[in-house]
Amino acid sequence: MDSLAWFDSLVGLLSLLIGVLLHKWFTDRRLGDAGVAAKKIIADGEREADALRKAAELEAREASLKARAALEDDTRRSERELKHVEQRVVTKEEELARKLDQLDRRLTESAEKDRALVGRERTLGEREQRMAAAAEEQRRKLESIAGLTAEEAKRQLLGQMEEEARREAALLGMRLEEEAREGARDKAREVLATTIQRLAPDYTVETAVSVVDLPSDDMKGRIIGREGRNIRALEQHTGVDLIVDDTPEAVLISAYDPYRREIARLALQRLVADGRIHPARIEEVVNKVKQEMDVHLKEEGEKACFEVGVHGLHPELVKLVGRLKFRTSYGQNCLQHSKEVSWLAGMMAAEIGADVKLAKRMGLLHDIGKALTHEQEGSHPELSLQVLTKYSESPQVINAALCGHEDVKAETVEAVLTEAADGISAARPGARRDVLESYIKRLAQLEEIALSYKGVDMCYAIQAGRELRVMTRAEIVSDLDAHQLAKDISKRIEAEMQYPGHIKVVVIRETRAVEVAK
Repeated sequence: MDSLAWFDSLVGLLSLLIGVLLHKWFTDRRLGDAGVAAKKIIADGEREADALRKAAELEAREASLKARAALEDDTRRSERELKHVEQRVVTKEEELARKLDQLDRRLTESAEKDRALVGRERTLGEREQRMAAAAEEQRRKLESIAGLTAEEAKRQLLGQMEEEARREAALLGMRLEEEAREGARDKAREVLATTIQRLAPDYTVETAVSVVDLPSDDMKGRIIGREGRNIRALEQHTGVDLIVDDTPEAVLISAYDPYRREIARLALQRLVADGRIHPARIEEVVNKVKQEMDVHLKEEGEKACFEVGVHGLHPELVKLVGRLKFRTSYGQNCLQHSKEVSWLAGMMAAEIGADVKLAKRMGLLHDIGKALTHEQEGSHPELSLQVLTKYSESPQVINAALCGHEDVKAETVEAVLTEAADGISAARPGARRDVLESYIKRLAQLEEIALSYKGVDMCYAIQAGRELRVMTRAEIVSDLDAHQLAKDISKRIEAEMQYPGHIKVVVIRETRAVEVAK
């Protein structure tokens, strides 16, 4: 048993020893192979390093050669450029030398010419002195022969030339003015005839009195009231005069302000219909009518703007347009007049190709200041300027409202048309009511102004004072004087008189030659 164990141990040791020996042998063999491989790798690395070093040396040599070649090329190119620049500099120097030579020659020639010119100037100066002396001698001889000095002769000649030039200019101006007037007159007649034919509204003359019908004469006592308190209250709140007389079943309302008169008429009609007439009720009804009149004014203004085709007005301007319904001028209703001017101006603008909308707007607003003449101080042109400026109307519309007043001239053709339409509307027969006494006085003043001028034989105011015919004496007044006389008379009429519309001044000069055959 022990021998077997010992044998097994021995076998185990031998096996271990053999294994160790085999492991060492394999390890040595592997190490030997690794050493050989390492040496081989080192040898290969050294060969590759030698090859790379040789390649790098070759590349370095090639790069050095290329750099040297490039440097040599640059050097040769620079040398060529330097040679070229040197050649150009030499050429420039040669050209400058030639130019200097030319300048020297020119300076020499110029100096010679200057000397020659000085000599010529000296010669010319001597000749001028001799000629001046000869001219002076000739002038003295001419003065002694003519008996006039040179200045006197010059003044006479200039005076004759000036007189002749003035006469020719006056004749030319007169001929051109006549031609232009004839052409414009024909065109204006055509436009006005067409416009007036298209517009022919009826006219009614308004007075300063309104009539209120009563159901019976017993109502007059109720209107007067106890001790006249009712009629005094009505007059106090409306600002009118109430006339209760013997007119059957009627009461008269008198006031120059149609707006107040209309308020009083409406209030009295409501009081009569209601039957309750006392101061408190009168005040209540009058205030209510005034509020309704404000609305009515706006409606009338909108209606007028719609009828004439004017849009975009400020609401306050629309109300003022409606207020023109209750204003009159020479008995003519201002709103109806403004609408007609708007229509006429628009039609004439359409005939001549002007701005129709602008012309209508100018016509409707040209008398807008008359809506305020009873409430504010100032003439209606001044009030028109204030109102139109306040509500941002255009300068063209403002100019049209001021045309014909205070020497304001029309700046646009539409303003001229508006002024013409205003004259047409105001001068139409029946459009305005004039007091006989003032009418006769105006005609007499026209004739008196015309007769105050020298050379006027007779004069006549015709066409209701819208035209003044002046007959002159041919031996005193020439054709040119006749034109100037017409202008002088028209300017004096504008300065001294007040009149509606326009006044045409016609100066007539006639020459008659009469002989008797025996």
